[in-house]
Amino acid sequence: MADRHELAGFLRSRRGRVAPENAGPGGGARRQVAGLRREEVAQLAGISVEYYQRLEQGRAAHPSPEVLDAIAAALRLDDVEREHLRSLALAVRERPLPAPGSRAEDVRPDLVRMLHLIHTPAMVIDDRFGVLAANAVAARLFSLEGSRQRPNLARRLFLDPAGQDFYVEWEEMAALTAGQLRVTRGLYPRDTELAELIGELHDGSEAFRGLWSARDVSVRTHGVKSFRHPALGTVTFAYEHFIPTGDSRQRLAVLVPVEGGTTEAAVRLPATWARTPDIPRTVLG
Repeated sequence: MADRHELAGFLRSRRGRVAPENAGPGGGARRQVAGLRREEVAQLAGISVEYYQRLEQGRAAHPSPEVLDAIAAALRLDDVEREHLRSLALAVRERPLPAPGSRAEDVRPDLVRMLHLIHTPAMVIDDRFGVLAANAVAARLFSLEGSRQRPNLARRLFLDPAGQDFYVEWEEMAALTAGQLRVTRGLYPRDTELAELIGELHDGSEAFRGLWSARDVSVRTHGVKSFRHPALGTVTFAYEHFIPTGDSRQRLAVLVPVEGGTTEAAVRLPATWARTPDIPRTVLG
């Protein structure tokens, strides 16, 4: 039933964001609700109002792929939102629990070795933003040394008072992080560790509560980030995320100084970073 409510809540949130004029003739008439009415979505999707209403009330199960595509078109969902809608519908169909070995959090030794051969910040994170492995430069940049438990970038972003100052584009990062956690929640609704993390962020951060209630979803695989570091000042990196073969829940994140800026020189300045011994296993998990 919880999965049905996730699907219902997402549909309601997306319906409220569609401009009424997109409902066709009369869609822009005076109304008391934001976005489209239920009957307008049903008409645009070519399904019965009763069935769509049941979907939004969490009382309908097993929507077909054709119905989902029609609803996605009516709500003008982007590619990430469409995939999230499909994930939520699959969860409603009681997707089986993951196999015991499918949540492996150990990083392949060759991948760890690769991290330490990269001279810019690089780390392996999971889809809960837990840091599974990091090279010396990343460990220093993100202050990962000495952690008694596996570091989590989402926890640091929302719950660490220093997080808001460290991330120059904090609002954007916060929205993207909440959106990516929402995608992961849709894919793995029975992941108890993920549920505990979301609960912790929800209880401890007003900003996260607001973003989570919006039900936005996002997937960002590349872009630009800036950080304020006490030793280096403001540094800016282009980043890329790669999915290692064999574990779709891990990401290899590599940060490269932006071309033509001062970040490259700043990162090279503390040459001892590249010669720092491997991070303790307690940090890598």
